[in-house]
Amino acid sequence: MKAVWWSQWRSRWAVFAHDFLSIPIAWFGAYWLRFNLGKIPDEILSEALFTLPWVMLFQMGAFWVFGLYRGVWRYASLPDLSRIVKAIVMGSLMTLLAVFLITRLQNLPRSVMPLYSMTLLFILGGSRFVYRRFKDKRFVARECKRVLVVGAGLAGESLVRDLLRDIHNSYIPVAFVDDNLQKRGRELHGIRVVGTCDHIPQVVKQYAVDMILVAVPSAKASEMRRIVSICEATQIPLRTLPSTNDLVSGLVLVKNLREISLEDLLGRDPVTLDWSAIDRALTGKVVLVSGGGGSIGAQLCRQILKLAPKQLIIFDNSEYNLFCVQQALAEEFADKVPLCHLVDLNDTPAINHLLQQYKIQIIFHAAAYKHVPLLEGQIRIAAKNNIIGTYHLAQSAIDHGVEKFVLVSSDKAVNPTNVMGATKRVAELVCQYFNSQDKTRFITVRFGNVLGSRGSVVETFQKQLEKGGPITVTHPDITRYFMTIQEASVLILQSLAIGEGGELFVLDMGEPIKISYLAEQMIRLVDNKEKDINIEYIGLRPGEKLFEELFHSNERLAKTSHAKIMIGHARVVEKNKFEQSIFELQKAIWECHEDKIFVIIKELVPEFQTKQTYAENELEVAC
Repeated sequence: MKAVWWSQWRSRWAVFAHDFLSIPIAWFGAYWLRFNLGKIPDEILSEALFTLPWVMLFQMGAFWVFGLYRGVWRYASLPDLSRIVKAIVMGSLMTLLAVFLITRLQNLPRSVMPLYSMTLLFILGGSRFVYRRFKDKRFVARECKRVLVVGAGLAGESLVRDLLRDIHNSYIPVAFVDDNLQKRGRELHGIRVVGTCDHIPQVVKQYAVDMILVAVPSAKASEMRRIVSICEATQIPLRTLPSTNDLVSGLVLVKNLREISLEDLLGRDPVTLDWSAIDRALTGKVVLVSGGGGSIGAQLCRQILKLAPKQLIIFDNSEYNLFCVQQALAEEFADKVPLCHLVDLNDTPAINHLLQQYKIQIIFHAAAYKHVPLLEGQIRIAAKNNIIGTYHLAQSAIDHGVEKFVLVSSDKAVNPTNVMGATKRVAELVCQYFNSQDKTRFITVRFGNVLGSRGSVVETFQKQLEKGGPITVTHPDITRYFMTIQEASVLILQSLAIGEGGELFVLDMGEPIKISYLAEQMIRLVDNKEKDINIEYIGLRPGEKLFEELFHSNERLAKTSHAKIMIGHARVVEKNKFEQSIFELQKAIWECHEDKIFVIIKELVPEFQTKQTYAENELEVAC
């Protein structure tokens, strides 16, 4: 501790002594320059010696007032230069005023004060920046990884500045590339912009680059895919910065660097939300989330708790999932612990008790069976949970005066070719059926696949990668829509805020992504050389189609007040016929009559297409 104190004291006094001695050097240097580097007349030199104590007194006082000794020479920068300029100007003006009052400026040439200020600025500023340059050169001389920075914008400039300042870091920037041609040839912190992203392979060879750092946090996913594709050809390590949304502070540091993730490649533009409207819709409300232990349900709970609900109630039929979400939320929101209940969606008495006990005002219905191949041979349980469970929950919502009911639906509900999609489509019809019956307003939100959700293709690929492959893809041309869990959840909340009842909201999913591309990228993220991991095509699974659709041709999508949310004109439901169909469906479920269940669903969803009937299904599950 004593050694540290001594080192700091010694450094500060060394700087003080340097600045103190710089003043007479600059003062007499100004006179010398005034007389063209020749002899200074005796009477003027005598006056200069008489004035020097005043100059040193006022100038050192200005140095102290403007904080020249708070900065560190090793990190000298523009703010330090600004402080030096202010201190010199203030010291010069005070000196000029004092000399005027004492001598009326006799024997003080008018050019001396400007020359003195410029000379002192050159000595103080120059010495600091020469010292910093010397330290930087010593740092570069060590064994460092030479890095190429992609992006010469604010993030790239901030990153390079931090790289150059961090004496313990082992990276040294050697060049920039940027697609903005106007930046070509310019320098940031002495590092030149040498080309565009297309020149990355040549730049890597020319500058012996060891690593590429992508500093474009605002890049769209399509831009990031292009950059990554170019960088992969170099076969050297690649790192990036978090997105603009994640860099909340706006400060770009070396520690922010991370590996490229799937969200970087498949994510989309940052979502702009009307948080004031969302806040108004949820503040002081008692909110229920069904299926709160699932991926979407859990993220919905997180976003809701960030606002100011009166109380959050969660129910799920999986003990493990409910336990996990309870523990995670309790850790994250210690002062807003939600109430968790282990309840089955078809346990109507328990649900009625929850709605009555807590006086629920808003319901987010995310509970559903969703795995397509698994449900293909189990139409009874899929219909019981996804259709009848939704029906009973909706009826209970009306019976207990719930204000809004939001159904989380799926793109598989559009022209379904599988049981999961068909049952989700009927669940949409349930909400449409109930919407006009009472004050409860029913809203449906439909979207595609969610990155990282449990049981998703990403999770499946990750498990296959852990085993060393191969990765199995059903078809080379199969595509799916993707969005992140966070984006899906916040857009559901936005739909709640703008929904008035009866709407079928369709989230803008962007462009569909080939699953084969997803597999290739996941392999590269694990192993850039793709040595041992192959992709095998195994053929489409039961109920699976090559591409998904977000809306039916008869739904005629239109824009809403939010750019990422569209509204589809829901098709008309014949209420009497629908009621009869639900009654018959419940009876068929009770009797385990799967052929009858299939026929009823087919009547409710005429566009439901399948290659086999359930009478012929070898995977039929007995009750």
